[in-house]
Amino acid sequence: MTAATTPAKSGVRSVPGAPLLELENVKMHFKAKGEGLLARKTQWVQAVDGVDLTVQPGETLGLVGESGCGKSTTARLITRLLEPTAGQIRYQGVDIAHMSERKLRPYRREIQLIFQDPYSSLNPRHTVGTIVGTALRTHGMVAKSGELSRVQELLEVVGLNPEHYNRYPHEFSGGQRQRIGIARALAARPKIIVADEPVSALDVSIQAQVMNLLESLRKELGIAFVFIAHDLGVVRHFCDRIAVMYLGRVVEEGPRDSLYEKPQHPYTQALLSAVPDIGVVRGVPPKNRIRLVGDVPSPVDPPSGCRFRTRCWKAQDICATDDPALIERAPAQRVACHFAEPPAESILAETA
Repeated sequence: MTAATTPAKSGVRSVPGAPLLELENVKMHFKAKGEGLLARKTQWVQAVDGVDLTVQPGETLGLVGESGCGKSTTARLITRLLEPTAGQIRYQGVDIAHMSERKLRPYRREIQLIFQDPYSSLNPRHTVGTIVGTALRTHGMVAKSGELSRVQELLEVVGLNPEHYNRYPHEFSGGQRQRIGIARALAARPKIIVADEPVSALDVSIQAQVMNLLESLRKELGIAFVFIAHDLGVVRHFCDRIAVMYLGRVVEEGPRDSLYEKPQHPYTQALLSAVPDIGVVRGVPPKNRIRLVGDVPSPVDPPSGCRFRTRCWKAQDICATDDPALIERAPAQRVACHFAEPPAESILAETA
């Protein structure tokens, strides 16, 4: 990186004109002991293996894929709860991948995380006022005399009674606890929030309320989001761009509408074909569902070449020897597949 960096008042350096967030060839490999005869041999779980992503200011990027594909690990890498094995994580052009905790502190203020489980992510021994006010104290956001009023303001922003600041997490419902988690993330005035499946643990009736809250916050505050979810309908409603992950890698990424209407990677096509089609209720013939054979391979020993080839109906000899690069196959739509092409007919009718 040759461009000069300029210090900001918050202590965060930035490179003029750089994207808000960039991940370049990011890898996260965990040590794991083998079993049986291999018990003494150290194995490596390739949880994330060469991820490239970009997020612009105010943009929302959706990250989707099956369980175990590396979505949550990517979230923890972005927020630097984990230090990557390799690669660069650039925030406003500055690489924070291996930055020390002391230097990383101002960046933590601007990159916040909303956890999946609203029950385990809040300390049951602390009041809501203490939980939300921690970021204010840690980053010196307000004077001590103004902390209570700011906490009450944040509770009101997320739809909670500001007078309940002295209550404990167990006195709130699941949806209310997630609102507390959102208020805690907003306290630091972040520029980007990583939301790790923020509604998957909530009742269906509450999910829409929380999603509407996040949507209004995005519009009013201009916060960028990395939104991780397995519900493709929610992702289509909330996100500007979508990245599809499989076994630690991004296999397709592009604008929401083009990816949903003309998915080019076989795995993306299979995911979208499984989305419930509400047109069936109206008498429309159901679309053909793509059923994948076999299980997801182990991240300890992924397949050679294309990692999806063991379950792909398009796989040929080249797929076993050549790892396909993530390249642009359509305007702003990148695909990692030797035989990428949109389906012959629309996979989806109406998912939103």
